[in-house]
Amino acid sequence: METIDISIFSLSLVFLLLIIPVLMSSVYKLNMIKSMVYSVARMSVQLFLIGIFLKYLFLWNNALINIAWLFVMILVAVFSAIGSSSIKTGKVLLPVLISFSAATFIILLYLNIFVIRLDRIFDARYLIVLGGMLLGNSLRGNIVGIDSFYKNIRKDSKRYLYSLSLGASQHEAYLPYLRESVQLALKPTIAAMATMGIVALPGMMTGTILGGADPQLAIKYQIMIMIAILVSTIISVLLNIIMTLKVCFTKYGTLRNDIFTK
Repeated sequence: METIDISIFSLSLVFLLLIIPVLMSSVYKLNMIKSMVYSVARMSVQLFLIGIFLKYLFLWNNALINIAWLFVMILVAVFSAIGSSSIKTGKVLLPVLISFSAATFIILLYLNIFVIRLDRIFDARYLIVLGGMLLGNSLRGNIVGIDSFYKNIRKDSKRYLYSLSLGASQHEAYLPYLRESVQLALKPTIAAMATMGIVALPGMMTGTILGGADPQLAIKYQIMIMIAILVSTIISVLLNIIMTLKVCFTKYGTLRNDIFTK
C-alpha cells in the first residue's frame, strides 16, 4: 500500500491551523506570535531544501559524500548545543565536536554492521536518516546536560570549593553535579520510552507504517532507534562533560569564570 501524497494546496491548509496558537497568544498576551511564525517559516524552507538535497544524496549514494554530510549535521548540532548553553563556543568547540562525532559514529556503525547488517554500511538511506534521528534527540539531552552541569557548579560554587578544601579530588567534587546533569539529560528519553505505544505512536514507527511497511517491522525499527538514542545520549553527554573539564577548570580544580558568556 502506497502512502497517500499531499498536494501543495492540501499542505497549505495545514498552515491554517496556526491561526489557533496565534489567536491564543494574542488573547493571553503570550508574546509568541513572532517566534512561532519565524520558526514555522524557517522549518518549512529548511525541510523543502533538504528534501531536494536528500533526493540527489540518495541518488548518488557516495560513501564519502554521505560521511561529509553527516559531519555537517554533527557540526550544526555542536554549535546548537553550545549556543544554547552559557558556555563560550570557542572554549569547548573541539571537545564537544569530538564527543558528538564519537557517540554518533559508534552507534551508527554498530547498527549498520551488526543490527541491520548492511552490505554498504555508509548507505545514505540509513546513515543520514538514522544519524539525523540520533543527533536530533541526543541534542536536546546535551543542551540540558552541559548547561546544567556548569551552571550548577557556578551557582553552588561555595559548596563545590568547600568539598575541595576538605581534601576531595576534583572528580569527587564534581561527581554529584555530573550525576544530576546526566539524569536531567536522560529524563525526557526515558519518559518517552516508558509510555511509547500506549500514550503515543513515535515518529519513526508512524513514518514507516505510513510508508507502507508492516507494523511489526516498524516496531522493530522503533525499538532499535529508541535504544540507540538512549545510548547515544548518555555517551555524548558524559563525553562532553568529561572532555570539557580541562578547558573549563583550572589546574587547581576551580571553575574558570572566563568560559561563560556574559
